[in-house]
Amino acid sequence: MSNYSAPTRDMRFVLNELAGLSDLNKLPGFEEATTETVDAVLEEAGKFAAEVLAPLNRQGDIAGADFKEDRVIPPAGFKDAYQAFVEGGWASLPFEPGYGGQGLPELVAAAANEIWQSANMAFALCPMLTEGCAVAMGIHGSHDIKSIFLPKLVSGEWAGTMNLTEPQAGSDLAAINTRAEPNGDTYLLSGRKIFITWGDHDFTDNILHLVLARLPDAPPGIKGISLFLVPKYLVNADGSTGRRNDVYPVSIEHKLGIHSSPTCVMSYGDNGGAHGYLVGEKHNGIACMFTMMNHARLSVGLQGLSISERAYQQALGYAKEREQGKIPGQPGRARIIQHADVRRMLMLMKSGCEAMRAVAYVAAASLDHMNRSPDGGNHGERFALLTPVVKAWSTELAQEITSLGVQVHGGMGYIEETGAAQHFRDARITSIYEGTTGIQAQDLVGRKVIRDNGKAIRELIGEIRQTTAALSDADADQAVIRRALGQATENLVQATDWLLNNYRDDPDAPGSAAVNFLMLMGYVCGGWQMARAAMIAAQKSASSNDDFYRSKIITARFYAEHYLPRTGGHLSAIRAGSGSLMALDEEQF
Repeated sequence: MSNYSAPTRDMRFVLNELAGLSDLNKLPGFEEATTETVDAVLEEAGKFAAEVLAPLNRQGDIAGADFKEDRVIPPAGFKDAYQAFVEGGWASLPFEPGYGGQGLPELVAAAANEIWQSANMAFALCPMLTEGCAVAMGIHGSHDIKSIFLPKLVSGEWAGTMNLTEPQAGSDLAAINTRAEPNGDTYLLSGRKIFITWGDHDFTDNILHLVLARLPDAPPGIKGISLFLVPKYLVNADGSTGRRNDVYPVSIEHKLGIHSSPTCVMSYGDNGGAHGYLVGEKHNGIACMFTMMNHARLSVGLQGLSISERAYQQALGYAKEREQGKIPGQPGRARIIQHADVRRMLMLMKSGCEAMRAVAYVAAASLDHMNRSPDGGNHGERFALLTPVVKAWSTELAQEITSLGVQVHGGMGYIEETGAAQHFRDARITSIYEGTTGIQAQDLVGRKVIRDNGKAIRELIGEIRQTTAALSDADADQAVIRRALGQATENLVQATDWLLNNYRDDPDAPGSAAVNFLMLMGYVCGGWQMARAAMIAAQKSASSNDDFYRSKIITARFYAEHYLPRTGGHLSAIRAGSGSLMALDEEQF
């Protein structure tokens, strides 16, 4: 089982050359985000991940979280690791200094989150949700709420969760039943929530739950939901924790993966009501919660990348050591990395990881520009357009890459002791939680393409075409990338035209095309960033013998040759429409 090492060289390349860290450094509040500072952050984050978090990953998977009476017991070592995480200041990277944050861009936090999620995804879910909770509270919370609770979340001294789903509702939030009754300055909540990640633990003195619930005068449906902050322990006037609030875990789920991350069933108000504070306006809870949801979706997309990177590193280490078979003309047994088919799998893993990293970091940079640029430009639209792609395309690709990690190990990959199977199991949830792939795809085609009649995606396509035109036909590698990216972009254009031309006449057209459209767009966005990387690497390699740049060029070409052709298949499926998809009666299934 290989050890984890943060891919800081490629991370720095993407941060500086593709995501434009130097441009962010010029924005108000980001003056400290210099290349030198960020390099130091990544270096130390890599050390902490390798020395503290990664060793707990396998043993946490074996032990799992435990549940006794009304409390969750995390695996051994996790509490100490969390305390070290907080003491190192890692929880506070992207937050305002006024609340105790370090004021670094979300782009830098995204790179650090990749490291945490690669080293120990189950552990990293706790600070990930705390960060999202702090983001939502910082935007929508009242002055009093922010002054009391936000500094504790920013530091990581207190943890946060997100409580949406109920047994009868699933992803249909309009069907939630949790109630909130006015009670002086607070509200009393009653109801039950499921699938609450890190809903309980002993890492912190308090846990702050963001909970969706209905007020007595709420209108029906999605517009009648409000958002409440419900602490595990009530907070005294001086900011210290007081008595236990009426919120308890009643069980934890037994899951396919992320065993050391407790997924709780939470009960509110069994003994009179759980005290909560309104966050944002009444009946506007969905809009408030989606601030956290969109942050979480970017973070889960990073999980797809992260677990893929971990699987790739393990498969690569195994392939370099495992001897099996022979190579013509070479005496003795060959290491399996010398076999062409194993190289095919490793290159799919390597190029897929690099493409996901580039797309995710570029999206994170758009978020920073959206929040800090004086005019904002088109970054709000770009971030909205890329968010479902980062979340769903990256996590779907993670299913393939972690499966390839098992395959490279052969029969040993199917044996739990090697650890390859854990990455495969852990990755499976990423395309489900925070909105399934189907939900992300419908958001993309409905809200991000159809709603503005394709304006945002056509602007993106225009930029991709500019990159394609800049690729040199005189360079053999770039010529291959240019042809492949050009055809893939044309496939995206045709898919967009088909969608906009058919959705009015066929109400099932968006749903039938959505996932194929999202995957097509994801591959094109990945190809776009890989093409940019290849051109930059070619310029740098002209004055350097650094193998890293040559590797970037070859990996970009491989991506163009092996991933971009998939866009043609997705286009064909889109054009098939909804006919055969909707043709069978329910009884015929």
